[in-house]
Formats: sequence, structure tokens, C-alpha cells
Amino acid sequence: MSRAPAADTPGHSRTRITRARILDAARQQLGRDPDSSLGDIAEAAGVVRRTVYGHFNGRAALVEGLVQDASQTLRQALKAQQVPAADADTALARFVLAVWPVGDRYRMLLRLAPQDLGAERVDTVLAPARETAAAIIAQGQRQGVFHTSVPPGPLSRALEGHLLGLLECVNAGTWVDDGTHTATAALIAMGVESDRAADRVRELLGAEGAGAQVPDAPFLNFSTPLQRGLPWTGPGPTAHSSAIPTTETPPCT
Repeated sequence: MSRAPAADTPGHSRTRITRARILDAARQQLGRDPDSSLGDIAEAAGVVRRTVYGHFNGRAALVEGLVQDASQTLRQALKAQQVPAADADTALARFVLAVWPVGDRYRMLLRLAPQDLGAERVDTVLAPARETAAAIIAQGQRQGVFHTSVPPGPLSRALEGHLLGLLECVNAGTWVDDGTHTATAALIAMGVESDRAADRVRELLGAEGAGAQVPDAPFLNFSTPLQRGLPWTGPGPTAHSSAIPTTETPPCT
């Protein structure tokens, strides 16, 4: 006879809350400075260093906890892409809106890659998101929705750097966005006409019952160096670089 799972106890609940607080502090601290110590993280979490060691046996275990948390959260976010979309511009807007809330986890993994994880491990964790973006871009190119000659693989990595650069501006307090501006900008960067891009995001949010406001197209009618293959002078890498650097995103000033 199977036994019903034991009810959560106050002690277990406190343990989970403390662990989550440590992971959140580590994500913020290591996102700002990959060389942050466990002492720095403990101070940011409002606990003593011994408490951090009680949950994670050293930096390697803490980083692994961050990787597992990021991987799980990213998989959950990508479930939105399981809903089929006939148009690639709708699919890309949905993708950006899905991953925007977990962007800090994404960025943190890239920051930790050089010294803690290695590029191969990061590529494994981020592969589902990168492959999804590349597949959507390829779909849009076949449909003639995305007017760009840059191959889907490099363009998806350039788009990744572009989105992380915009997230950096939000984190720096120089811009405010809930993902709707960024989703529209992503479509424009792929070569979608600005009015259509804004309409697509607005339609998507309306269909899914979201209350976010999409800006008018003229606000987002900037040049689109990503889709034209020109050097990108803002945050993030260039679209035509043979080795697109996604491990660092310049600070937004």
C-alpha cells in the first residue's frame, strides 16, 4: 500500500526559503562580479557564512545549484513555445516574452562560464533556448517574414547578445521594460516592419490575456543593424562576427 507524502513542516519550509534566498543573492552577486566570495554572498543573503556552507559545500556546489535552478527555470519558460504558431513573428515574440523573466539567470550563466563552468557546460544548459531561437529564425526566413540573409545560427546568437544588452539597461535603471518593448525590438531586428512588429506583440498579449502595454511603432522605429549585417554599436555582439562573444555584456550607461 502506498503512503501519502508527508506534509511539509515549518523546518523544511524555512530550509527551502533560506536556500532560495542564498541562490538569489548568489545570482545577483555573481552576475555583477564573478569573483564574489561566499562571504559576499552570505552578506547579500542576510545570513552568516556557515549557513551558506550548510546548504552548499563550497563554491562549486553553489554554482551547480545555480546551474540546476537556471536549467529548470529555462525549461519551464520554454514550455510556452510548445504552443504552435503559424507565423514566425508571433513565435519569436512569444519566445522573447517567455525568456525575458529568466534573463538574469541566462546572463549569470554566461558570466560564470570562463572560470566556473566552461563553455561546453553552458552551451548544454542554454542549448534548448538557442536551438528554439534559431529554428524560429529559420522558419521566418522560409516564410519571408524575416528579411535577413544572416544564417539562423549566428543571427540567433547575435539576438541573444542584443536581448541581454537590453536587460543590462533595465538592471542598470536606465530603461524600464517588462519584455514587450524588447519583443517588438527583436522582431524589428529580424527585419519585420515596425508597425507589424508592434501589432504582432499587441495581438499576442491580447490573445494570452496579458495586461502589458505595447509602445507605438514610431517609438521603436530605430535602425536594424542585426538584420542588415552591419556592426552593432549598442550593447551586445555583432551579427556578422565569426566568434560572437556572449560571455560578457557591456554595462549600459
